[in-house]
Amino acid sequence: MIPVLTSAEMAAADAVAMRTTPQETLVERAGLAVAIAAVGMLHHVYGSTVVVICGPGSNGGDGRVAARHLAARGARIRIVDATKPMADIAGADLVIDAGFGTGLSRPFDPPTVAPGTPVLAVDLPSGVDPDTGSVSGSALTATRTVAMAALKRGHVLAEGATLCGSVEVADLGIPVRDPRVALVEDDDLDGIPSLTRDDYKWRRAVVVLAGSPGMQGAAGLSCAGAFAVQAGMVLLCAPDVPRRREGPWPEEVVRLAASAQDAPKVVLDALGRSRALVMGPGLGRTTKIERAIAEILRTTREPAVLDADALHLVDPAWLAARQNRGGSPLVLTPHDGEFTALVGAPPGSDRIAAAERLVQRTGCTVLLKGPTTVIATPTPVPGFPETMVVTSGSPDLGTPGSGDVLSGVIGGLLARGVPAPLAAALGAHVHGRAGAALGAACRAGDLPDAIAAILQDRRVARSSGREGRSRGG
Repeated sequence: MIPVLTSAEMAAADAVAMRTTPQETLVERAGLAVAIAAVGMLHHVYGSTVVVICGPGSNGGDGRVAARHLAARGARIRIVDATKPMADIAGADLVIDAGFGTGLSRPFDPPTVAPGTPVLAVDLPSGVDPDTGSVSGSALTATRTVAMAALKRGHVLAEGATLCGSVEVADLGIPVRDPRVALVEDDDLDGIPSLTRDDYKWRRAVVVLAGSPGMQGAAGLSCAGAFAVQAGMVLLCAPDVPRRREGPWPEEVVRLAASAQDAPKVVLDALGRSRALVMGPGLGRTTKIERAIAEILRTTREPAVLDADALHLVDPAWLAARQNRGGSPLVLTPHDGEFTALVGAPPGSDRIAAAERLVQRTGCTVLLKGPTTVIATPTPVPGFPETMVVTSGSPDLGTPGSGDVLSGVIGGLLARGVPAPLAAALGAHVHGRAGAALGAACRAGDLPDAIAAILQDRRVARSSGREGRSRGG
Protein backbone atom coordinates (compact mmCIF):
# COMPACT_ATOMS: atom_id res chain seq x y z
CA MET A 1 0.00 0.00 0.00
CA ILE A 2 1.10 3.53 -0.75
CA PRO A 3 1.12 6.01 2.18
CA VAL A 4 -1.32 8.91 1.91
CA LEU A 5 -0.36 11.81 4.19
CA THR A 6 -1.82 15.05 5.44
CA SER A 7 0.25 18.19 4.98
CA ALA A 8 1.13 18.10 8.68
CA GLU A 9 2.28 14.48 8.45
CA MET A 10 4.40 15.31 5.42
CA ALA A 11 5.95 18.28 7.21
CA ALA A 12 6.83 16.05 10.15
CA ALA A 13 8.45 13.49 7.83
CA ASP A 14 10.40 16.30 6.12
CA ALA A 15 11.64 17.53 9.49
CA VAL A 16 12.90 14.06 10.41
CA ALA A 17 14.66 13.68 7.06
CA MET A 18 16.36 17.07 7.36
CA ARG A 19 18.09 15.99 10.56
CA THR A 20 20.44 13.95 8.37
CA THR A 21 19.89 15.34 4.87
CA PRO A 22 20.20 19.06 4.01
CA GLN A 23 17.10 20.67 2.53
CA GLU A 24 19.13 21.67 -0.51
CA THR A 25 19.81 17.99 -1.22
CA LEU A 26 16.12 17.13 -0.98
CA VAL A 27 15.26 19.98 -3.37
CA GLU A 28 17.89 18.74 -5.83
CA ARG A 29 16.40 15.24 -5.71
CA ALA A 30 12.90 16.57 -6.19
CA GLY A 31 13.90 18.81 -9.08
CA LEU A 32 15.68 15.94 -10.82
CA ALA A 33 12.56 13.77 -10.46
CA VAL A 34 10.49 16.55 -12.06
CA ALA A 35 13.01 16.94 -14.89
CA ILE A 36 12.92 13.20 -15.60
CA ALA A 37 9.13 13.28 -15.74
CA ALA A 38 9.27 16.30 -18.04
CA VAL A 39 11.62 14.52 -20.44
CA GLY A 40 9.09 11.70 -20.64
CA MET A 41 6.34 14.18 -21.59
CA LEU A 42 8.29 15.98 -24.32
CA HIS A 43 8.65 14.61 -27.84
CA HIS A 44 12.19 15.95 -27.77
CA VAL A 45 13.91 18.14 -25.20
CA TYR A 46 16.37 20.04 -27.38
CA GLY A 47 14.70 23.16 -28.75
CA SER A 48 11.43 22.65 -26.87
CA THR A 49 9.83 25.51 -24.96
CA VAL A 50 9.12 24.85 -21.29
CA VAL A 51 7.34 27.36 -19.08
CA VAL A 52 7.97 26.84 -15.37
CA ILE A 53 5.62 28.52 -12.88
CA CYS A 54 7.67 28.97 -9.72
CA GLY A 55 6.50 29.94 -6.27
CA PRO A 56 8.61 31.31 -3.43
CA GLY A 57 9.02 28.10 -1.40
CA SER A 58 10.56 24.68 -1.83
CA ASN A 59 8.01 23.84 -4.53
CA GLY A 60 9.35 26.70 -6.62
CA GLY A 61 12.86 25.52 -5.79
CA ASP A 62 12.00 22.10 -7.22
CA GLY A 63 10.83 23.82 -10.41
CA ARG A 64 14.01 25.85 -10.75
CA VAL A 65 16.19 22.75 -10.34
CA ALA A 66 14.10 20.98 -13.01
CA ALA A 67 14.48 24.00 -15.28
CA ARG A 68 18.25 23.88 -14.87
CA HIS A 69 18.40 20.21 -15.87
CA LEU A 70 16.15 20.77 -18.88
CA ALA A 71 18.12 23.80 -20.00
CA ALA A 72 21.29 21.70 -19.86
CA ARG A 73 19.64 19.39 -22.40
CA GLY A 74 18.83 22.26 -24.76
CA ALA A 75 15.31 23.24 -23.73
CA ARG A 76 14.26 26.89 -23.92
CA ILE A 77 13.14 27.79 -20.39
CA ARG A 78 10.85 30.60 -19.31
CA ILE A 79 10.37 31.14 -15.57
CA VAL A 80 7.07 32.69 -14.42
CA ASP A 81 6.71 34.17 -10.93
CA ALA A 82 3.64 32.59 -9.29
CA THR A 83 3.34 35.43 -6.76
CA LYS A 84 2.60 38.02 -9.48
CA PRO A 85 -0.26 38.31 -11.99
CA MET A 86 0.47 35.86 -14.78
CA ALA A 87 -0.16 36.35 -18.49
CA ASP A 88 -1.77 33.62 -20.57
CA ILE A 89 0.65 30.93 -21.70
CA ALA A 90 0.83 30.09 -25.39
CA GLY A 91 3.45 28.47 -27.58
CA ALA A 92 4.79 26.18 -24.85
CA ASP A 93 5.53 22.51 -25.39
CA LEU A 94 5.18 21.89 -21.64
CA VAL A 95 4.08 23.85 -18.58
CA ILE A 96 5.51 22.88 -15.19
CA ASP A 97 3.33 24.00 -12.29
CA ALA A 98 5.80 24.45 -9.43
CA GLY A 99 3.85 27.28 -7.88
CA PHE A 100 2.72 26.27 -4.42
CA GLY A 101 2.03 22.54 -4.18
CA THR A 102 1.03 21.75 -0.59
CA GLY A 103 1.99 25.19 0.69
CA LEU A 104 -0.84 27.39 -0.59
CA SER A 105 -2.99 29.13 2.03
CA ARG A 106 -4.92 31.52 -0.23
CA PRO A 107 -6.95 31.28 -3.44
CA PHE A 108 -4.84 30.70 -6.54
CA ASP A 109 -5.42 32.42 -9.87
CA PRO A 110 -3.54 30.41 -12.52
CA PRO A 111 -2.80 31.60 -16.01
CA THR A 112 -4.76 30.30 -18.98
CA VAL A 113 -2.81 27.64 -20.84
CA ALA A 114 -3.34 27.07 -24.55
CA PRO A 115 -5.54 24.00 -25.21
CA GLY A 116 -3.59 20.79 -25.75
CA THR A 117 -0.53 21.95 -23.81
CA PRO A 118 0.57 19.27 -21.33
CA VAL A 119 0.93 20.35 -17.70
CA LEU A 120 3.25 18.74 -15.17
CA ALA A 121 2.38 19.50 -11.54
CA VAL A 122 5.04 19.45 -8.83
CA ASP A 123 3.66 17.65 -5.75
CA LEU A 124 0.10 18.98 -6.31
CA PRO A 125 -1.52 21.35 -8.79
CA SER A 126 -1.37 24.80 -7.22
CA GLY A 127 -4.74 25.62 -5.69
CA VAL A 128 -5.59 22.07 -4.61
CA ASP A 129 -5.92 21.69 -0.85
CA PRO A 130 -3.46 18.94 0.18
CA ASP A 131 -5.77 17.61 2.91
CA THR A 132 -9.19 17.65 1.25
CA GLY A 133 -8.59 17.81 -2.51
CA SER A 134 -10.89 20.84 -2.76
CA VAL A 135 -9.82 23.83 -4.84
CA SER A 136 -9.17 27.30 -3.45
CA GLY A 137 -9.77 29.76 -6.26
CA SER A 138 -8.83 27.83 -9.38
CA ALA A 139 -6.19 25.35 -10.53
CA LEU A 140 -4.56 24.09 -13.68
CA THR A 141 -5.58 20.61 -14.75
CA ALA A 142 -2.38 18.55 -14.74
CA THR A 143 -1.63 15.86 -17.27
CA ARG A 144 0.77 14.33 -14.80
CA THR A 145 1.79 14.99 -11.19
CA VAL A 146 5.01 14.08 -9.40
CA ALA A 147 4.16 13.61 -5.71
CA MET A 148 7.10 14.23 -3.45
CA ALA A 149 7.96 11.33 -1.09
CA ALA A 150 4.34 10.26 -0.58
CA LEU A 151 0.82 10.77 -1.81
CA LYS A 152 -1.21 13.48 -0.12
CA ARG A 153 -4.91 13.26 0.58
CA GLY A 154 -5.44 15.93 -2.07
CA HIS A 155 -4.28 13.42 -4.70
CA VAL A 156 -7.17 11.06 -4.00
CA LEU A 157 -10.03 13.24 -2.74
CA ALA A 158 -12.58 15.60 -4.34
CA GLU A 159 -11.45 17.70 -7.33
CA GLY A 160 -7.81 16.90 -6.66
CA ALA A 161 -8.28 13.30 -7.77
CA THR A 162 -9.21 14.58 -11.24
CA LEU A 163 -6.97 17.63 -11.48
CA CYS A 164 -3.78 15.67 -10.74
CA GLY A 165 -3.97 13.50 -13.85
CA SER A 166 -1.71 10.45 -13.59
CA VAL A 167 0.30 10.52 -10.37
CA GLU A 168 3.71 9.06 -9.63
CA VAL A 169 5.57 9.20 -6.31
CA ALA A 170 9.20 10.36 -6.31
CA ASP A 171 11.31 8.65 -3.65
CA LEU A 172 13.40 11.41 -2.15
CA GLY A 173 14.84 9.33 0.67
CA ILE A 174 12.30 10.69 3.14
CA PRO A 175 11.16 7.84 5.40
CA VAL A 176 7.39 7.51 5.78
CA ARG A 177 6.59 5.01 8.51
CA ASP A 178 3.29 3.69 9.84
CA PRO A 179 0.95 5.87 7.76
CA ARG A 180 -2.55 6.25 9.12
CA VAL A 181 -4.02 6.23 5.58
CA ALA A 182 -2.79 4.30 2.55
CA LEU A 183 -3.82 3.63 -1.04
CA VAL A 184 -4.54 0.03 -2.06
CA GLU A 185 -2.59 -1.16 -5.11
CA ASP A 186 -2.56 -4.29 -7.27
CA ASP A 187 0.25 -5.97 -5.34
CA ASP A 188 -1.93 -5.98 -2.24
CA LEU A 189 -4.20 -8.53 -3.90
CA ASP A 190 -1.45 -11.07 -3.30
CA GLY A 191 -2.52 -10.91 0.35
CA ILE A 192 -5.58 -13.02 -0.48
CA PRO A 193 -4.55 -16.48 0.76
CA SER A 194 -4.17 -19.31 -1.70
CA LEU A 195 -6.26 -22.43 -1.28
CA THR A 196 -4.45 -25.23 0.52
CA ARG A 197 -4.29 -28.83 -0.63
CA ASP A 198 -6.69 -29.93 2.09
CA ASP A 199 -9.19 -27.10 1.57
CA TYR A 200 -12.83 -27.96 1.06
CA LYS A 201 -16.08 -26.15 0.34
CA TRP A 202 -17.48 -25.85 3.86
CA ARG A 203 -14.28 -24.28 5.14
CA ARG A 204 -15.07 -21.19 3.05
CA ALA A 205 -18.86 -21.19 2.98
CA VAL A 206 -20.89 -17.98 3.03
CA VAL A 207 -24.58 -17.42 3.73
CA VAL A 208 -26.40 -14.71 1.76
CA LEU A 209 -29.64 -13.23 3.08
CA ALA A 210 -30.82 -11.27 0.06
CA GLY A 211 -33.56 -10.97 -2.49
CA SER A 212 -37.30 -10.69 -2.21
CA PRO A 213 -40.19 -11.14 -4.65
CA GLY A 214 -39.31 -9.00 -7.67
CA MET A 215 -35.72 -8.38 -6.46
CA GLN A 216 -34.16 -11.79 -7.00
CA GLY A 217 -31.52 -10.37 -9.33
CA ALA A 218 -29.73 -8.59 -6.49
CA ALA A 219 -29.42 -11.89 -4.63
CA GLY A 220 -28.04 -13.64 -7.70
CA LEU A 221 -25.40 -10.97 -8.26
CA SER A 222 -24.26 -11.10 -4.64
CA CYS A 223 -23.93 -14.88 -4.80
CA ALA A 224 -21.95 -14.64 -8.04
CA GLY A 225 -19.63 -12.11 -6.40
CA ALA A 226 -18.89 -14.57 -3.59
CA PHE A 227 -18.08 -17.33 -6.06
CA ALA A 228 -15.77 -14.97 -7.98
CA VAL A 229 -13.36 -14.93 -5.01
CA GLN A 230 -13.58 -18.70 -4.46
CA ALA A 231 -16.16 -18.97 -1.73
CA GLY A 232 -16.61 -22.71 -1.39
CA MET A 233 -20.34 -22.87 -0.68
CA VAL A 234 -22.89 -20.13 -1.17
CA LEU A 235 -26.16 -20.66 0.65
CA LEU A 236 -28.93 -18.23 -0.29
CA CYS A 237 -31.93 -17.37 1.80
CA ALA A 238 -34.29 -15.16 -0.21
CA PRO A 239 -37.28 -14.75 2.13
CA ASP A 240 -40.71 -15.47 0.62
CA VAL A 241 -39.21 -16.28 -2.79
CA PRO A 242 -40.47 -19.74 -3.82
CA ARG A 243 -37.76 -22.36 -3.82
CA ARG A 244 -37.03 -23.62 -7.28
CA ARG A 245 -33.94 -24.52 -9.25
CA GLU A 246 -34.32 -21.76 -11.79
CA GLY A 247 -33.42 -18.23 -10.81
CA PRO A 248 -31.01 -15.36 -11.47
CA TRP A 249 -28.27 -17.04 -9.44
CA PRO A 250 -25.53 -19.53 -10.28
CA GLU A 251 -26.68 -23.15 -10.39
CA GLU A 252 -24.18 -23.96 -7.64
CA VAL A 253 -26.06 -21.82 -5.11
CA VAL A 254 -27.78 -23.81 -2.36
CA ARG A 255 -31.26 -22.43 -1.77
CA LEU A 256 -32.59 -22.12 1.77
CA ALA A 257 -36.36 -21.78 1.64
CA ALA A 258 -37.86 -19.56 4.35
CA SER A 259 -40.46 -16.95 5.04
CA ALA A 260 -39.34 -13.60 6.40
CA GLN A 261 -40.50 -14.75 9.82
CA ASP A 262 -38.52 -18.00 9.67
CA ALA A 263 -35.41 -16.48 8.10
CA PRO A 264 -33.48 -16.00 11.38
CA LYS A 265 -33.62 -19.68 12.31
CA VAL A 266 -32.80 -20.84 8.78
CA VAL A 267 -29.86 -18.41 8.43
CA LEU A 268 -28.45 -19.13 11.89
CA ASP A 269 -28.67 -22.88 11.30
CA ALA A 270 -26.74 -22.46 8.04
CA LEU A 271 -24.15 -20.28 9.76
CA GLY A 272 -23.39 -23.20 12.04
CA ARG A 273 -21.35 -24.64 9.15
CA SER A 274 -20.35 -21.38 7.42
CA ARG A 275 -17.73 -18.70 7.85
CA ALA A 276 -19.41 -15.43 6.85
CA LEU A 277 -22.72 -13.71 6.16
CA VAL A 278 -23.97 -11.15 3.64
CA MET A 279 -27.25 -9.34 4.30
CA GLY A 280 -29.20 -6.75 2.38
CA PRO A 281 -29.14 -6.77 -1.44
CA GLY A 282 -32.72 -6.62 -2.70
CA LEU A 283 -33.99 -7.77 0.70
CA GLY A 284 -36.76 -5.22 1.18
CA ARG A 285 -37.48 -3.05 4.20
CA THR A 286 -40.45 -4.65 5.91
CA THR A 287 -40.85 -4.88 9.65
CA LYS A 288 -40.40 -8.66 9.50
CA ILE A 289 -37.09 -8.27 7.68
CA GLU A 290 -35.96 -5.63 10.19
CA ARG A 291 -36.68 -8.02 13.05
CA ALA A 292 -34.92 -10.86 11.23
CA ILE A 293 -31.74 -8.82 10.75
CA ALA A 294 -31.70 -7.77 14.40
CA GLU A 295 -32.18 -11.35 15.63
CA ILE A 296 -29.44 -12.69 13.39
CA LEU A 297 -27.01 -9.97 14.47
CA ARG A 298 -27.76 -10.59 18.13
CA THR A 299 -26.86 -14.26 17.76
CA THR A 300 -24.26 -14.80 15.04
CA ARG A 301 -20.56 -15.04 15.84
CA GLU A 302 -19.53 -14.93 12.18
CA PRO A 303 -18.34 -11.77 10.39
CA ALA A 304 -21.00 -10.12 8.26
CA VAL A 305 -21.47 -7.60 5.45
CA LEU A 306 -24.44 -5.22 5.72
CA ASP A 307 -25.37 -3.71 2.39
CA ALA A 308 -28.28 -1.98 0.66
CA ASP A 309 -31.62 -2.53 2.45
CA ALA A 310 -29.91 -3.88 5.57
CA LEU A 311 -28.28 -0.48 6.07
CA HIS A 312 -31.70 1.16 6.26
CA LEU A 313 -32.92 -1.32 8.89
CA VAL A 314 -30.18 -0.99 11.51
CA ASP A 315 -29.64 1.70 14.11
CA PRO A 316 -26.06 3.01 14.42
CA ALA A 317 -26.30 3.23 18.21
CA TRP A 318 -27.54 -0.36 18.41
CA LEU A 319 -24.63 -1.49 16.23
CA ALA A 320 -22.17 0.37 18.47
CA ALA A 321 -23.59 -1.31 21.57
CA ARG A 322 -23.32 -4.70 19.85
CA GLN A 323 -19.69 -4.10 18.95
CA ASN A 324 -18.90 -2.85 22.46
CA ARG A 325 -20.16 -6.18 23.79
CA GLY A 326 -17.63 -8.01 21.61
CA GLY A 327 -19.85 -8.73 18.62
CA SER A 328 -18.42 -10.31 15.50
CA PRO A 329 -16.86 -8.00 12.87
CA LEU A 330 -19.33 -6.11 10.70
CA VAL A 331 -18.64 -4.37 7.40
CA LEU A 332 -21.03 -1.58 6.37
CA THR A 333 -20.96 -0.67 2.67
CA PRO A 334 -22.96 2.55 2.20
CA HIS A 335 -23.07 4.75 -0.86
CA ASP A 336 -23.68 8.45 -0.25
CA GLY A 337 -27.46 8.11 0.11
CA GLU A 338 -27.17 5.24 2.59
CA PHE A 339 -24.48 7.13 4.49
CA THR A 340 -26.81 10.10 4.77
CA ALA A 341 -29.58 7.88 6.11
CA LEU A 342 -27.24 6.44 8.76
CA VAL A 343 -25.60 9.70 9.82
CA GLY A 344 -28.23 12.31 9.04
CA ALA A 345 -25.93 14.32 6.76
CA PRO A 346 -24.09 13.65 3.49
CA PRO A 347 -20.41 12.71 3.61
CA GLY A 348 -19.15 15.95 2.06
CA SER A 349 -15.88 16.40 0.19
CA ASP A 350 -13.63 14.86 2.86
CA ARG A 351 -14.63 11.23 2.46
CA ILE A 352 -11.88 10.00 4.75
CA ALA A 353 -13.22 12.06 7.64
CA ALA A 354 -16.77 10.98 6.79
CA ALA A 355 -15.98 7.26 6.86
CA GLU A 356 -14.10 7.66 10.12
CA ARG A 357 -17.11 9.45 11.66
CA LEU A 358 -19.35 6.51 10.81
CA VAL A 359 -16.80 4.13 12.34
CA GLN A 360 -16.93 6.11 15.57
CA ARG A 361 -20.71 6.08 15.51
CA THR A 362 -21.14 2.34 14.85
CA GLY A 363 -17.95 0.56 15.92
CA CYS A 364 -17.99 -1.23 12.55
CA THR A 365 -15.66 -1.33 9.59
CA VAL A 366 -17.04 1.12 7.01
CA LEU A 367 -16.63 1.01 3.25
CA LEU A 368 -17.86 4.34 1.87
CA LYS A 369 -18.43 3.86 -1.85
CA GLY A 370 -17.65 6.61 -4.31
CA PRO A 371 -15.15 7.85 -6.93
CA THR A 372 -12.64 7.40 -4.14
CA THR A 373 -13.80 4.54 -1.93
CA VAL A 374 -12.71 4.78 1.70
CA ILE A 375 -12.38 1.87 4.11
CA ALA A 376 -12.04 2.80 7.78
CA THR A 377 -12.03 0.48 10.76
CA PRO A 378 -11.94 0.52 14.55
CA THR A 379 -9.74 -2.59 14.57
CA PRO A 380 -6.77 -2.20 12.20
CA VAL A 381 -5.01 -5.33 11.03
CA PRO A 382 -1.44 -5.41 12.41
CA GLY A 383 0.92 -3.99 9.82
CA PHE A 384 -1.84 -2.18 7.94
CA PRO A 385 -3.24 1.35 8.28
CA GLU A 386 -6.52 2.06 10.01
CA THR A 387 -7.92 3.75 6.89
CA MET A 388 -7.44 2.65 3.28
CA VAL A 389 -8.50 4.29 0.04
CA VAL A 390 -9.30 2.72 -3.32
CA THR A 391 -9.16 4.61 -6.62
CA SER A 392 -9.16 1.67 -9.04
CA GLY A 393 -12.77 2.09 -10.15
CA SER A 394 -14.33 4.13 -12.92
CA PRO A 395 -17.70 5.76 -13.63
CA ASP A 396 -18.56 2.62 -15.59
CA LEU A 397 -19.28 0.92 -12.26
CA GLY A 398 -22.29 3.20 -11.82
CA THR A 399 -24.63 0.51 -13.11
CA PRO A 400 -27.46 -1.35 -11.37
CA GLY A 401 -26.27 -4.30 -9.33
CA SER A 402 -22.56 -3.53 -9.15
CA GLY A 403 -22.82 -2.91 -5.41
CA ASP A 404 -24.58 -6.26 -4.96
CA VAL A 405 -21.59 -7.97 -6.57
CA LEU A 406 -19.23 -6.10 -4.23
CA SER A 407 -21.12 -7.24 -1.12
CA GLY A 408 -20.73 -10.84 -2.26
CA VAL A 409 -17.04 -10.36 -3.01
CA ILE A 410 -16.41 -9.02 0.49
CA GLY A 411 -18.47 -11.83 2.02
CA GLY A 412 -16.51 -14.41 0.02
CA LEU A 413 -13.20 -12.95 1.22
CA LEU A 414 -14.44 -13.01 4.82
CA ALA A 415 -15.30 -16.68 4.31
CA ARG A 416 -11.73 -17.19 3.03
CA GLY A 417 -10.45 -15.91 6.38
CA VAL A 418 -9.42 -12.43 5.26
CA PRO A 419 -9.83 -9.94 8.16
CA ALA A 420 -12.80 -7.59 7.74
CA PRO A 421 -10.88 -4.35 6.92
CA LEU A 422 -8.72 -6.09 4.32
CA ALA A 423 -11.66 -8.03 2.88
CA ALA A 424 -13.41 -4.71 2.30
CA ALA A 425 -10.34 -2.96 0.89
CA LEU A 426 -9.15 -5.76 -1.37
CA GLY A 427 -12.71 -6.50 -2.47
CA ALA A 428 -13.26 -2.88 -3.43
CA HIS A 429 -9.96 -2.72 -5.29
CA VAL A 430 -10.48 -5.83 -7.43
CA HIS A 431 -14.11 -4.80 -8.02
CA GLY A 432 -12.88 -1.42 -9.27
CA ARG A 433 -10.22 -3.01 -11.45
CA ALA A 434 -12.86 -5.27 -13.01
CA GLY A 435 -15.13 -2.32 -13.74
CA ALA A 436 -12.28 -0.36 -15.30
CA ALA A 437 -11.31 -3.38 -17.42
CA LEU A 438 -14.86 -3.79 -18.74
CA GLY A 439 -15.11 -0.07 -19.45
CA ALA A 440 -18.19 1.20 -21.27
CA ALA A 441 -19.42 -2.38 -21.66
CA CYS A 442 -19.57 -2.84 -17.88
CA ARG A 443 -22.68 -4.61 -16.65
CA ALA A 444 -23.02 -5.96 -13.14
CA GLY A 445 -23.52 -9.48 -14.43
CA ASP A 446 -20.12 -9.39 -16.14
CA LEU A 447 -18.21 -8.26 -13.05
CA PRO A 448 -17.84 -11.66 -11.32
CA ASP A 449 -16.06 -13.25 -14.29
CA ALA A 450 -13.84 -10.18 -14.69
CA ILE A 451 -12.95 -10.29 -10.98
CA ALA A 452 -12.13 -14.00 -11.14
CA ALA A 453 -9.92 -13.41 -14.20
CA ILE A 454 -7.95 -10.62 -12.49
CA LEU A 455 -7.33 -12.75 -9.40
CA GLN A 456 -6.33 -15.73 -11.55
CA ASP A 457 -3.81 -13.58 -13.43
CA ARG A 458 -2.35 -12.50 -10.06
CA ARG A 459 -2.09 -16.13 -8.91
CA VAL A 460 -0.37 -17.18 -12.13
CA ALA A 461 2.09 -14.27 -11.94
CA ARG A 462 2.84 -15.00 -8.29
CA SER A 463 3.35 -18.68 -8.97
CA SER A 464 5.64 -17.94 -11.92
CA GLY A 465 7.68 -15.59 -9.76
CA ARG A 466 8.18 -18.25 -7.11
CA GLU A 467 9.19 -20.80 -9.71
CA GLY A 468 11.75 -18.41 -11.16
CA ARG A 469 13.29 -17.70 -7.74
CA SER A 470 13.39 -21.40 -6.91
CA ARG A 471 15.23 -22.28 -10.12
CA GLY A 472 17.59 -19.38 -9.66
CA GLY A 473 18.50 -20.63 -6.17
